[in-house]
Amino acid sequence: MNAMTLIRPKRLQPGDLIGLINPSGAIYEHAPYEQAHARLRALGFRTKEGANLRARYGHMAGTPQQRADDIHAHVADPEVAGLLAVTGGSGANRVLPLLDYDLIGRHPKFLGGFSDLTALISAVHVKTGLVTFHSPLARSEWNAFSVEHFKAVAMDGRAHTLANTLVPADDLVAAEGSIHTLRGGRAQGPLVGGNLAVLTSLAGTPYLPRFDGAILFLEDVTEYVYRIDRMLSTLMLSGALARVAGVALGGFTDCPPSEGSFGSLTLDEVFRDYFMPLDVPVYRGAQFGHIKRKFTLPLGVRAEIDADAGSLRLLEPAVV
Repeated sequence: MNAMTLIRPKRLQPGDLIGLINPSGAIYEHAPYEQAHARLRALGFRTKEGANLRARYGHMAGTPQQRADDIHAHVADPEVAGLLAVTGGSGANRVLPLLDYDLIGRHPKFLGGFSDLTALISAVHVKTGLVTFHSPLARSEWNAFSVEHFKAVAMDGRAHTLANTLVPADDLVAAEGSIHTLRGGRAQGPLVGGNLAVLTSLAGTPYLPRFDGAILFLEDVTEYVYRIDRMLSTLMLSGALARVAGVALGGFTDCPPSEGSFGSLTLDEVFRDYFMPLDVPVYRGAQFGHIKRKFTLPLGVRAEIDADAGSLRLLEPAVV
């Protein structure tokens, strides 16, 4: 996908030290930090906070330089095996021009998170060739589904299939975990994507990934439908959408029509308008994003999308 060689980080192992970072939004209570430590310890890891992890600068978790310094410190620390963001929010874009990408490339380590972390994991992947991970945050709910897929991808290094699990309910037909195929078929390509709003905020910058032949995965939360339409139009007008080989749509959580508008397209209509003309496999409902059960998706790793089955099958390991 990139001109540079793909770099795979070492697989995470029980007992590894995970460096906690907060490249985006501030957290205003102690409990989420303590819960993050407890969850990672339950996964078998040790944890280390960045020096500025609990800093605050407005709505952000410290100044951009403080947040960049924490990333650099963990990357340079030979005892730290990987970096995981505590939370998302807003503000990661400010950190990108301050990062030492040569340092990060010389010390390839696991780097994960989702939502606003789309900016960081995309930029590091683009600038270094390092496989980065659209994964649960440290403060996410680490349920059995999320743990299973995280371990398979980031710890076991398996050529894993990311497929939904239907969640039983008191209903004749389980709805949670179901998929909807917009256009069937299979295709192969490197995984690219993340949060739609954050990804499109990188348009026109040197941190936007290449979309050529890629399997694009997208999610979002609390965005009006007209805004999602505008974001997808950015990807369309830039020519990015025309270059993808397939599309997997995750959770678009709490994304209603705008209040007081004369009328609105539905999400179904917006997705149909932008993705059906592409003539590539597309499905909706993949389990990633601002939902309880989450895949771990490695950026840059080749995968096969099966839009009829609703699955993403990794064709190579994400770690060594």
